[in-house]
Amino acid sequence: MPATRTIHRALITGMGAVTPIGNDIEEYWEGLRTGRNGIGRVTQWDAAADLVQIAGEVKGFDIEPYLERKVARRTGRFAQFAHAAGVQAMRDGGLEVTDTNRDDIGVVMATSGDVFNMGPEWMAYVERGSRGVDPFIITRMGQHMGAARLARQLGVRGPNTTINTACASGTDALGHALSLIRLGHARAVLVGGAEAMITPLSLSSMGRMGALSKNNDDPAHACRPFDIQRDGFILGEGSGVLLIESEEAALARGARVYGELAGVGWSFDATDDTAPDPEGQALAMTRAMRDAGIEPSQVDYINAHGTSTPLNDRTETHAIKIALGDRDARRVKISSTKSMTGHLAAGAGGIEAVASVLALHHGLVPPTINYEFPDPECDLDITPNVAVEARIDVVMSNSFGLGGQNASAVFRRFQG
Repeated sequence: MPATRTIHRALITGMGAVTPIGNDIEEYWEGLRTGRNGIGRVTQWDAAADLVQIAGEVKGFDIEPYLERKVARRTGRFAQFAHAAGVQAMRDGGLEVTDTNRDDIGVVMATSGDVFNMGPEWMAYVERGSRGVDPFIITRMGQHMGAARLARQLGVRGPNTTINTACASGTDALGHALSLIRLGHARAVLVGGAEAMITPLSLSSMGRMGALSKNNDDPAHACRPFDIQRDGFILGEGSGVLLIESEEAALARGARVYGELAGVGWSFDATDDTAPDPEGQALAMTRAMRDAGIEPSQVDYINAHGTSTPLNDRTETHAIKIALGDRDARRVKISSTKSMTGHLAAGAGGIEAVASVLALHHGLVPPTINYEFPDPECDLDITPNVAVEARIDVVMSNSFGLGGQNASAVFRRFQG
């Protein structure tokens, strides 16, 4: 008779964040709490003649407190963000790497890598041939290097995985990490997402697709989820990382517990590359609630995908009504923190998981800023413009990817 496998609960004991509204969790939470705008004109190059000239850039970031300069030069911007947020999460959680635990600490990171930043490398090849090519392209730009660099610098040897499922990636990463903890493949996992896609290529491509806002003259008000004047999302950058541990490991060392990663659900639309399907999105939410063992009536706050595109926000509103039922959909508090940070694409689920857990921890729902003109097709409580105090025991975070991938995560107040 096969042995019975113990299923371990996953507790959140540390967090880190590098975002357009703050470069650690204290600054990030202050920005969320006060409705700080992180969107502005692009400063990384002269975008004055470009179709899209605005983005949510990280400001004042310094990698040197986290990574020595020599290594940083061979580390891509997205991986630098991931490293900083991961180190912050370890410090916040008070977890020290030792010879006895290093094999049981894993890293799961979601990212697109530096795929949209290859232009200069191609130009170097065209102009100088093979001799012009940087020999460290793979270690600087490879998607796997966010997780790999962080694990190597920390000296941890547990499972190391990189996830890319478009904008669902960060929440997909949470699901993979949850499985590692539940099944005992790791006692602790650093999990999150990182992105540095603000490049001429990405803004031009997505702008021509019609996905991005072209409100270049008023960047502070360009990202307006659920508002009827929304015209597209704003690309952001940064990283959010959570330290999750098995209940046994966390309690054994007396760790502070922010909450529990209680469940994750996935689905696929199987309809269209760019047009989301409310049935598919609702299925991910329903599966997440089932995985967490909760009912729709127990969800207190939803951190919405809320991209600020005309189609997405309308579709997500419909999906929430399907998943929760009309009564609970109208009761639950909802907000889109993308209104402040922009959309981090594959990294979105990471910083939004951190936002969700901070909301749970502080009992405060962050606002959806720039909400001025209601859309009758987005008629739920989206917490307009000002944060609201609330009793929060259960939070759901949604991430829906371009292409049809959907993922939802449920966080719960920990009851030992």
